[in-house]
Amino acid sequence: MTKYNHLYSFNYDYHHSDLCKLESRQLFDVAEKDKLLFSNIKVDPSSSPFIKKRVDIISSSENYSELIKKIKKENIRIDGFKIEYLTLDGDTIEYTDKLKKLRDVGFCIESPPDYYNPSITFAICFYENVWYFGELINQTTDWLKHKSKPYSYSNSISINIAKTLVNIASKGDKSNKILDACCGAGTVILEGCISGFDIEGCDNNEKVYQHTLDNLSYYNYKANVYHTDIKDHNKKYDSAIIDLPYNHYSKTNDNLLSIIIESTAKLSPRIVIVSIEDIEPIIKKSGLKIADFCSVEKRGKLKFARNIWVCEKENHTD
Repeated sequence: MTKYNHLYSFNYDYHHSDLCKLESRQLFDVAEKDKLLFSNIKVDPSSSPFIKKRVDIISSSENYSELIKKIKKENIRIDGFKIEYLTLDGDTIEYTDKLKKLRDVGFCIESPPDYYNPSITFAICFYENVWYFGELINQTTDWLKHKSKPYSYSNSISINIAKTLVNIASKGDKSNKILDACCGAGTVILEGCISGFDIEGCDNNEKVYQHTLDNLSYYNYKANVYHTDIKDHNKKYDSAIIDLPYNHYSKTNDNLLSIIIESTAKLSPRIVIVSIEDIEPIIKKSGLKIADFCSVEKRGKLKFARNIWVCEKENHTD
């Protein structure tokens, strides 16, 4: 039985399956399977739209009685605790038996519980013939308030995708400095800010630049945003995100896309690019290699999909 520190559970709609797996590969170096993943890498569930719960594993055993003994040996004394039973893929244990197991675990903790306002929540679960017990961290939904931001555009990416892009670009490392090139109304920047990432943006359109500032101000977020063309920007970053123009509000051609990508590549060794077309030749021409990729269909619009390209500089040594 391989020992891991954390167990993650995921949830997503079918059209976000590939996007979730892309994010998982970039955060954990392995794709989630059956909406579940074990890892020694610690990620805040609230930084991802797909990670719903994280269990910080305290004890595990293939034998339930042995698990109870291990929990007792932990000598846990925390007032106001709560215990939840997580039903994972393949768990066929009956509801009444689950309640009994919750009571078993509860009696191992010599402190008064609080089911309504717990100070800490523990979880017990069963997966592939192994019992697990640990502290449960749930995803918070504060970030959903961004759906009501003052300014948005019909072609803007969803906050789910925006949140994922930040994770993919940074690989979850909050010490990374991120650039949102062509930031539009700041959808990506908002998600970076609420998750505690060091993120900046730039856009050459004065109107959308101002909308970004207004959106940030609305939520009292602090982030540098520059009213500048990406080709004239000269700060260096660890990673960058480009949501390429879609020809709706901006006139786009292959030459312009090349300029945007090549200019961003001068500022960062790692770039995540969002496009609605196949831009692989343009990416390779710019001196970048494609490290990962997925396509995300827009719900209800089968002919419209966003391609997400994870790119890195060839022979980067910085």
